[in-house]
Amino acid sequence: MKKKLHTIELFAGCGGLLEGFLQQGCYDTLACVEWEKAPCLTLAKRLEQKWHHVNANNEVIRFDIQRTDELINGFDDEEYGKHEGLAKLIGNQTVDAIVGGPPCQAYSLAGRIRDEHGMKEDYRNYLFESYLRIVKYFKPQFFVFENVVGLLSAAPDGYPIVNRIRKEFMDAGYDVAENFRDTLFDVCDFGVPQHRKRVIIIGIRMDRFDVGNNSVTDNMIYDFYNVIMPSLRQKQRTVFDAIGDLPKIYPLPKPIVQNGKKYSHSPIKSEKVMNHVPRFHSARDISVFRLLEEDIQSGRREYVSIEKLKELYTKVTGKTSNIHKYYVLRNDEPSNTIPAHLYKDGMRHIHPDPEQARSITVREAARLQTFPDDFEFLGANMAQYKMIGNAVPVNFAKIVAEALYKLIEKYS
Repeated sequence: MKKKLHTIELFAGCGGLLEGFLQQGCYDTLACVEWEKAPCLTLAKRLEQKWHHVNANNEVIRFDIQRTDELINGFDDEEYGKHEGLAKLIGNQTVDAIVGGPPCQAYSLAGRIRDEHGMKEDYRNYLFESYLRIVKYFKPQFFVFENVVGLLSAAPDGYPIVNRIRKEFMDAGYDVAENFRDTLFDVCDFGVPQHRKRVIIIGIRMDRFDVGNNSVTDNMIYDFYNVIMPSLRQKQRTVFDAIGDLPKIYPLPKPIVQNGKKYSHSPIKSEKVMNHVPRFHSARDISVFRLLEEDIQSGRREYVSIEKLKELYTKVTGKTSNIHKYYVLRNDEPSNTIPAHLYKDGMRHIHPDPEQARSITVREAARLQTFPDDFEFLGANMAQYKMIGNAVPVNFAKIVAEALYKLIEKYS
């Protein structure tokens, strides 16, 4: 049996990245840090019930990572409660890898379009510094830093953020790719039924591998991006592959109320499929969804251009938007990106079936993010959409974990 490597997850969310590492089979987590309540509850339950962590409620630490000293040494806080801190929790156990990525909204291209200041004043631009402080404290052999493609062009203070990140990681003793554009992947190339471009920066502790002037870590970086990851590519999967077998949910003749909740579509309760309930849609939205779905299915394709979709939105709502508000998923293609913004509305993730005339459910979003069906999301419906949109697709995370382990085996 292979020796398991110990990890700490930072900005863990509900655990998409961690789930992939655990599924790979050669890793186990010592601690997870996340500040939002619903993802913490979801992650702790998953660790306890699926992965048999008896101390899961203590291993999942709900806290603000910017308060790094308290996170390491312990805290007693009105909002976050009391915890002994990472140092005591980890004890004398070896931390082999630190895994995670700061919230991506400050770097995302969509976020910059929506924000009047282009996200330049967003504190999340510099959360990588908190990540780095934890790396410096525990000195793992490796780290995995995940983020959005917008990271490559972000310059909140006029200086490219990638240059600053690279310099600070190198100064801390970790070799990383010379050009971060080499670290960009589209997860649809790795068996995920979704287009989602993500930056995966691996850092390798130089004093652990480099001997004299022989930069072994440069070779390791090259092998990870140019040999191992390409060898693990998988066949592209479609929306239909991912969600085509789920129970169909049809519009009701008129809305109903059950247990204080309003439904526009038939409520489905199934022991086999959790979190498969659509959000409430108005009659107007249902009509628009059906129009757009039939337009795709019939082959007319009148409403496929951005301008036509903007015109339709203005015609229907009387409002204007600088981005198109509607998008129907195509059965025979990967989905568009599942974003955290999905918690606000589902207009850009409309189910392809005209008879169902709705946006996707939490379970469908989870399927498109390759979460297994036994993964239960806790909290309000909107919180579930948000944590799924923020997650790393599980299948892609599993492949990154596999690539990292192959790299370690080759050079150990």
